[in-house]
Amino acid sequence: MQDDLMLIQDDAADSMKKAIGHLETELTKVRAGKANPQILDGITVDYYGAPTPLTQVANVSIADARTLTIQPWEKNMLQPIERAIIAANIGINPQNDGILIRLFLPPLTEERRREFVKRVNNEGEQAKVAIRNIRRDAIEGIKKLQKEGLSEDTAKDAEADVQVMTDKHIALIDKHCEAKEKEIMAI
Repeated sequence: MQDDLMLIQDDAADSMKKAIGHLETELTKVRAGKANPQILDGITVDYYGAPTPLTQVANVSIADARTLTIQPWEKNMLQPIERAIIAANIGINPQNDGILIRLFLPPLTEERRREFVKRVNNEGEQAKVAIRNIRRDAIEGIKKLQKEGLSEDTAKDAEADVQVMTDKHIALIDKHCEAKEKEIMAI
């Protein structure tokens, strides 16, 4: 019985860590005014008929604070990479000079910064919903064990532990979102 209880709590903790990790990954994709190759994560290029991540067909580097350069390993990949960036709709038009592709990140306007902050807050809210769903599943598992013979005091303690874990992870989400918001709003 205690092993099952520990398993439920450990699963909840692992799932909450994964939700935080996913949030961190999503927040790196939100542009904060300076060039960051991670905004291209998730873009796939048609590489001889197979969808392939952009980073596996080209070298992505930072030329300066507002410019990314993409150097394909094969010259014939310039057009597919350019099409993939346009299709990804990241708000940046690629400039192809026949050798490499340059992405000039325009300075963020106040309105655009606010849009990014809304996106960050939306990602944070989705992470909070995921954490709350994990908490709900863990508490349901604890109640099921209680029906199978787990003592009421032990069940209440376990539920309190899950709630403390939930509060800690939600505070961490808020901290990540606030840090990203400060980064976006800094001029």
